[in-house]
Amino acid sequence: MSDAQMTPESEAELAFEGALRPKSLGEFVGQAKVRGQLQLLLQAAAMQNRAPDHILLAGPPGLGKTTLAMIVAHESGRPLRMSSGPAIQHAGDLAAVLSSLVPGEVLFIDEIHRMARSAEEMLYLAMEDFRIDIMVGKGAGATSIPLDLAPFTLVGATTRSGMLPNPLRDRFGFTAHLEFYETDELEEVLRRAAELLGLDIARPALAEIAGRSRGTPRIANRLLRRVRDYALVHGTKAGHAAVDAALELYDVDPIGLDRLDRAVMLAILQRFDGGPVGLGTLAVSVGEEGDTIESVVEPFLVRTGFLSRTPRGRVATPAAWAHFGLAPRAGRSAGEQAVLFADGL
Repeated sequence: MSDAQMTPESEAELAFEGALRPKSLGEFVGQAKVRGQLQLLLQAAAMQNRAPDHILLAGPPGLGKTTLAMIVAHESGRPLRMSSGPAIQHAGDLAAVLSSLVPGEVLFIDEIHRMARSAEEMLYLAMEDFRIDIMVGKGAGATSIPLDLAPFTLVGATTRSGMLPNPLRDRFGFTAHLEFYETDELEEVLRRAAELLGLDIARPALAEIAGRSRGTPRIANRLLRRVRDYALVHGTKAGHAAVDAALELYDVDPIGLDRLDRAVMLAILQRFDGGPVGLGTLAVSVGEEGDTIESVVEPFLVRTGFLSRTPRGRVATPAAWAHFGLAPRAGRSAGEQAVLFADGL
């Protein structure tokens, strides 16, 4: 949808999304260790009147990587340029961005591991020496023209840090690993969001939403909005009953499993007798992309103890069988299940 086509409702929703994002490290909830590390890095850069070191933010989706990039720019008083790895598919794409940066600008590249290899190689020199080499011509007559860049700070975000080549990863001055949130931290996130929404909701209801949010602030805020919508449409108070009814409507169970989580687990348990099953086969069986299962679904299922990743494939744990009220098929003993589970330890 273009800006000209945006309705007042969609503009209000975007404004709300922006309002939810903390503007400073002091407002940012959770990730205490990362906040302390970033605070030190930014203060040291300010005292020396220089651009902060390049920063790599690694972790699962929805934990605040984009928000932290915005905070880095805001707290250092620098402009922010935003791009993404999939949008940089040629070295020329990256050269156009880098050559237009103003001194001290913060360049945020989301999903940086998905950049083209030629662009990654150009980025090595740009990060280290603030210079790029532009190739003019082809074949034996090709000439390399050096182009100096304004000093800048690169903030890269990735959900797959292992896919970054070592030469690129080593050029970041600081790498932050974001962890899943504890329930009490998510309650604080939700309390702040409820205030911004003007939503009167009791603490136990916030705790219930937090417990179903998979340790992820983005999911917590999304579920809070669905509870708000349910209470608004049905003319009820946003209490525990509204939370239960709204989240049941949207297929979020008491421990946070959603439709896709259950589809993956039931496929492993029922179609493949608990596993092992390969990622490609599993993706086809539930009609979803393998990357989505690996980066979005699996981290939560592994963390809850329902799934084990073994050299032979994905295996359901005894806890998963118990949660879904199922038992291994006749002929597969509990001892065999235990051996499969142990392969992943």
